[in-house]
Amino acid sequence: IMTTYKEIRGSQIEAVATDPSNPVEGQVWYNTTSNVLKGSVFEAAAWVTGGSLNTSRSEIAGAGNATPAATTALVFGGEGPPHVANTEQYNGSNWTEVNDLNTARRILMGSGTTTAALAFGGFNGPPGTQNVGATETWNGTNWTEVNDLEAANSRMAGAGTQTSALSFSGGGKTANTELYNGTNWTEVNNLNTGRSNSSGAGADNTSAICVGGETPSVTANAELWNGTNWTEVNNLNTARDRLTTIGLETSALAFGGQPGATINEEWNGTNWTETADLNNSTKFASGAGTSSLALAFGGLLAPGASSAFTEEWSKTTEIGAWTTVNSMNTARKSLSGAGTATAAISFGGNDGTSEIGNTESWNGSNWTEVNDLNTGRALLSGAGTSTSGLGFGGPIKKSIIPF
Repeated sequence: IMTTYKEIRGSQIEAVATDPSNPVEGQVWYNTTSNVLKGSVFEAAAWVTGGSLNTSRSEIAGAGNATPAATTALVFGGEGPPHVANTEQYNGSNWTEVNDLNTARRILMGSGTTTAALAFGGFNGPPGTQNVGATETWNGTNWTEVNDLEAANSRMAGAGTQTSALSFSGGGKTANTELYNGTNWTEVNNLNTGRSNSSGAGADNTSAICVGGETPSVTANAELWNGTNWTEVNNLNTARDRLTTIGLETSALAFGGQPGATINEEWNGTNWTETADLNNSTKFASGAGTSSLALAFGGLLAPGASSAFTEEWSKTTEIGAWTTVNSMNTARKSLSGAGTATAAISFGGNDGTSEIGNTESWNGSNWTEVNDLNTGRALLSGAGTSTSGLGFGGPIKKSIIPF
């Protein structure tokens, strides 16, 4: 007989309109708004080695997307040495060289996806040792020059998409912030703490996080952008500069940098928590993805030693949540079944009045009545698939014949 949740935990499953703000591991609840049974479970997370870049480099920029199947990314610019315009695209397994930036540079910033990216700022020397304001858009095939940053800059952080981006901090320990609307850059309210070699992430030009950097001392400072102003929030656990941050202002990863170049911290919108470290010690790297599925690539391993490494981050939930789907045609208890989550059969059981032989087939969306068991019964067992099943056992009520 199946043990109930109440017998295991000593209480019934709680029904709530909103999810608990700070659930404990093992807690289960039913959300009456979304009609979903949910639970708080242990999550496993780790970095694994991916395909290497074709060109080793540091001081690069990147862009990319994360899907359940793979993380894809774009890397551009950087220091080889010398400063380069090389662009490469990652398909989840390997990097392929594609068309170069129009302006070779290093210590630049990027945003967007593999088919719609933005590259801005950077440093193009020597020769011509100077910051640049050059901005370019990527359409999946080529880079096109568009309107420059208002103030040429390098060593800055950035966030957003190709048409809605933010540039903040940078060379000279600046607090400067510029907003991109798809056409022009506009200066907006500054960071509270000016810095260089910081890092950032965010969905667009209305929401971002800035972390770490030099002020000139190495800092753990973190600030959030709400579309108008920056607000100081809880700091990193380990002060670092030349680090990489990916994700959103509510859910991000901050990894690498100096000192502590393998350290990886996760942001949940309120606090930073140290989690599984990188396998490679790196700074001036880049990355793409989300706090659940991400890439780290390139960077500086030691002075003059650029890296081609790629690491893939995956954070998985050990068990998932239950979601309400379409009901069976015949309500019953003490039944049996066989198959998978997308192709199953149910058979037998008790409908409240008698044992039945009803059999239904599940296609991943709906139940359909099919041919019944030859003998109606409950409390039986089942095995097999939706097309080759076995039903066995179970008590059968016998008729009493009067004398």
